[in-house]
Amino acid sequence: MPKITSRDNQRLVNVRKVRDHHVSDKVFVEGKRLAAEALRSDVSVSACFVSERFVMSDENSRFIMELSSASRFIFELPDRVFQTIAATEHSQGVILIAERPEKNSLAIESRLSGGKCLPIVVLLYHINNPSNLGAVLRTAEAAGVAGIIITKQSADVYSPKSIRASMGSIFRMAIWNDVELDPVLRWAADKGLRATTTAAAATATHTAVDWSIPRLLIFGSEAHGLNGIDLGISDERVKIAIESPVESLNLAVSAGIILFEAKRQIDSKPII
Repeated sequence: MPKITSRDNQRLVNVRKVRDHHVSDKVFVEGKRLAAEALRSDVSVSACFVSERFVMSDENSRFIMELSSASRFIFELPDRVFQTIAATEHSQGVILIAERPEKNSLAIESRLSGGKCLPIVVLLYHINNPSNLGAVLRTAEAAGVAGIIITKQSADVYSPKSIRASMGSIFRMAIWNDVELDPVLRWAADKGLRATTTAAAATATHTAVDWSIPRLLIFGSEAHGLNGIDLGISDERVKIAIESPVESLNLAVSAGIILFEAKRQIDSKPII
């Protein structure tokens, strides 16, 4: 395995650019578990970087062989040099640079028509916290939704923080990313999805809604919600009943409460 010993090596300069969001067509993946999830997905790996400590551990030998099979560019770095490209303070010693997947509506449509998932597509509108974004992806995958749509002016779903928070869900889910709201609403209407938003002023609680009806479930940003646009785009508005003086819930918590109520309803329906 070739070694890179200088932090100023051009390959490492390029890795830091990907890590710091200066390269739009690449993804930075750090950590053994996330790297393994990436290898199991259809993500194309451009290069792999491992620390000297990672290589020296016998338990990593098979995984290093998997990395070598995924990319012909795999490099060993001294620990001190590896830390200059890491995004975490205590890195596990493995980083992948992968091609950013092209995401569109096709995978979501396939899952909707397959009938083996919740008939719900989650739309995230202007979500600017990457950790919350990743957490919602993980929650949505656990509930079994058809897919996730993320609008423009949201955080980068492929940022290191979002990938870590998703715990690998990002590599397995049907995602349509970086789109404007209006085309999504037209697409949803064409597919027969009922646009459903969450609002504290709604009259219906999330437990009173029939979640077997196909829906586009829309969540706004943590700070500003949907900025009032829900009145113009909603077929239905729902709320989570919470006790005062609490006024709101974390985005991922709200998504989890609603999605697992939907899952409960659908799982409890008798099979005819």
